[in-house]
Amino acid sequence: MTDYEEEQANEIEALECIYAGELTIISDDPHCFTLHISSVDEEDSASCTAKFTYTPTYPEEAPLMEVSDYENLEDDQIDSLLDLMKEQAAENLGMVMVFTIVSAVQEKIHDLVEETKSKKFDEKLAAIRKQEEEEKKKFEGTRVTVETFMAWKQKFDAEMAEIKKQQGKKEKKVKGFTGYELFMTDHSLDDSDMKFFEEEEEEAVKVDESLFDNMDDLDLDAELDDLDT
Repeated sequence: MTDYEEEQANEIEALECIYAGELTIISDDPHCFTLHISSVDEEDSASCTAKFTYTPTYPEEAPLMEVSDYENLEDDQIDSLLDLMKEQAAENLGMVMVFTIVSAVQEKIHDLVEETKSKKFDEKLAAIRKQEEEEKKKFEGTRVTVETFMAWKQKFDAEMAEIKKQQGKKEKKVKGFTGYELFMTDHSLDDSDMKFFEEEEEEAVKVDESLFDNMDDLDLDAELDDLDT
C-alpha cells in the first residue's frame, strides 16, 4: 500500500534543498507551498510564483496548482504556463512531479523572454525601416501616375481659370473708368496741368538782352523824322 504522506514529505524535503530560499511552506495538512520561478536570463528576467497543494492521494493524482505574482509576463503567457503545468502533471502521474513541473515552467519562461526580446527587436527594426522609407520619400517626391497627373491637371486648370477670371475683372474695371473717376482715383493727375504750363514756359522764346546794351548810341528821333518825310 502506497504511503502518500511519506512520499509527499520526502518530496518537500528534497525541494527545500534544491530551491533553498525560494520555497515557502504554507501548511502541512494538506501539504501546501509556493515556489518562486524565474528565467535564467538575468538581463531580461521574468518570474512568477507557483503554488502547489497536494491532494490526499498525490502523486497518484495531480496536485492543485496556481500561478500568481508574475513579473514581465502577460496574462496569456500565464495561461500557457498553467496549461504546461497540467500537461506535465498528466504525464507524470504516479511519481513525485513538482521538480519536473518547475523545471518545465522555468524553461518555458526563458523561451517567453526570448520571444518578447525578439518581438521588441522586430518592432524596433520595423520602426527604423519605416522612418528610413519616410525620409527616402521626401527626396523622391510624389510618383507620377495617370491618376495623380489627371488630378494635378484638373486642379491646375481650375487655378488658371480663376486667375484669368480675376484679370478680366480688373481690365474691365479699368476700361470702364470715366475721366472724372480716373482723376479721383489717380492723384498724379492733380499736377498734370501745372506741369504742362511749366513745360510751355521752358519752351518759350528767350530774348537776348545784350542786344539792347547800346541803345543810347542810336539817334532814334532823327530816324523817325526821316521816316515821316
